[in-house]
Amino acid sequence: MRVPHNSDVPVRGAPSSTVRGTAALNEAATSSYTALRSDLLIPGRGQPIEHGALVIKDAKIEWVGEFTGRPSKYGNLDFKHVPVLMPGLWDCHVHFGGWGLGSGTIGDHRTLLPGAQALAGAVTVDDLRRTLEAGFTSVRELSGYAGYLWPGIRDGYIVGPNVYSSLTALSITGGHGDVHDLPICAVHGFGEAGGNYQLCDGVDECLKAVRTMVRRGARCIKVCSSGGVLSLDDDPEDRQFSDAELTAIVEEASRSGRCVAAHAIGKAGILAALRAGVTSIEHGCYLDEEVADIMKQKGTILVATRHIQESLFLDHRGFPEPVVEKIKKIVPLTRANYNLAVKLGVKIALGTDSWNSKSGERLSHGNNAMELTYAVKAGLSPLEAIEAMTATAPDVLGGKAPKSGQLKEGYDADILGVAGNPLQDLSYLTDSTNVTHVWKGGKLYKSS
Repeated sequence: MRVPHNSDVPVRGAPSSTVRGTAALNEAATSSYTALRSDLLIPGRGQPIEHGALVIKDAKIEWVGEFTGRPSKYGNLDFKHVPVLMPGLWDCHVHFGGWGLGSGTIGDHRTLLPGAQALAGAVTVDDLRRTLEAGFTSVRELSGYAGYLWPGIRDGYIVGPNVYSSLTALSITGGHGDVHDLPICAVHGFGEAGGNYQLCDGVDECLKAVRTMVRRGARCIKVCSSGGVLSLDDDPEDRQFSDAELTAIVEEASRSGRCVAAHAIGKAGILAALRAGVTSIEHGCYLDEEVADIMKQKGTILVATRHIQESLFLDHRGFPEPVVEKIKKIVPLTRANYNLAVKLGVKIALGTDSWNSKSGERLSHGNNAMELTYAVKAGLSPLEAIEAMTATAPDVLGGKAPKSGQLKEGYDADILGVAGNPLQDLSYLTDSTNVTHVWKGGKLYKSS
């Protein structure tokens, strides 16, 4: 029997510790209420509250404040204690594709074989669970298979975060999303069958591609306005898509309220995406003062994806030499330009570009909070970095953004219980064992 979305019964597939933890913490519930208090409450935006507390009703936060100032209507509730309460985290740039285990690695042609997508989906189920248990209650997937699994998460068959997926990346023929050593008919066939890249050329094809993604259930749109690092046959400084094509993509997406994220590394590709009116610049490696000024004027969000870059800089085994050369060139450049973006006040949300399904590696799903450490190295305070991974993050979805990322009345009850103060030591978030409790939509998914 399917577990109802608003049931207090643990979601199918949840570990036994979740079952025991749910029973224990649901003692705090009277009717549809759950009450929590903490030594420190980090709201996501604004100053932390010492000896804070909150009350959940169904899937929403009904009240937040100091425990001693709680309204009398909650006088009969048993407030259960955790050391620190904070909003669930967001990863604004992630990929779920079963890569690294069973279905090969990114660019491996085995991913195009019959049955490969079914295997990738099966592997992704565990990646989604690990992501949620690491404290990430929402993700924006910028191509991958989690978007196709989202209905199963929503309806209680699969344990995972809220997923806002582009499903695919739009690319020009010969661009970052093309596989140059495959017959073009195979590349088109993969895209048409639901693969994670879609080729489109000219305004009419770009319009059709956006409409196709909307039909498939994409909740945002991703476009590659520059070349890439891990793609073998293009250059990160290459500009891809014309102004007319990019404008058509953004305008068509906006008709259904969807925002566009631009994979944009080189400056020409960044400027072209900004002219078209994209909501976010992904990577932004060649950002400079001119770019920063335009982003500030337009309110465009930078998602710098430092976790993948630093991880590949440390360990690039298995990649071809031309790719390794690009990694070695881009990473030091991005360090300096991310610092510049922070200094100049560009709006920042955090995303990792994580993609690896092989557990125990730096880029494995579940290590997403490492992105916080790079934001702090770039000049954000720990509190500002947490805001970029909570309160600011939903803005990448524009008008369709959920009320999420803050411990605030009326917001989704996506909440973490943490063993210690991450404002003093970020390892309380980067080590997922310190994330002791995870509520998503008011339901307890992790208790340890």
